[in-house]
Amino acid sequence: MKDETKLWLDYAKENLLSAQILLESSLYNTVLQNTQQSIEKDLKALFIEKGIKLQKTHSISSLVETLKQNNIIIDISEDDMDLIDSIYLSSKYPFGSVLPDFEPDNSICETCINIAINIKEDVKTYL
Repeated sequence: MKDETKLWLDYAKENLLSAQILLESSLYNTVLQNTQQSIEKDLKALFIEKGIKLQKTHSISSLVETLKQNNIIIDISEDDMDLIDSIYLSSKYPFGSVLPDFEPDNSICETCINIAINIKEDVKTYL
């Protein structure tokens, strides 16, 4: 594994662990932000490891599509990608809820954390 890949994976792991810790304090917006960042960094680690030109995007669906074009299939549904993609911008700035249609709660945060865990496991199979 490339050193740079490992660095991205380490940061992704830190984001996921942060999300899990923040969930214990019901800090839902930051849970979701860290979950999105964990997923993004895990996917970008694959770009680095496989020599795919790194995209300057936060769109999970865009990253997954590019990986698919390079014969790397990430097991995530369209609905889950849409959910994670809805998080990025609104979790960083005070526009209200991080999710456009409802307030985040423990359940949605757990769902997003589980998506991140599944992607992390999927990414490992390609390393």
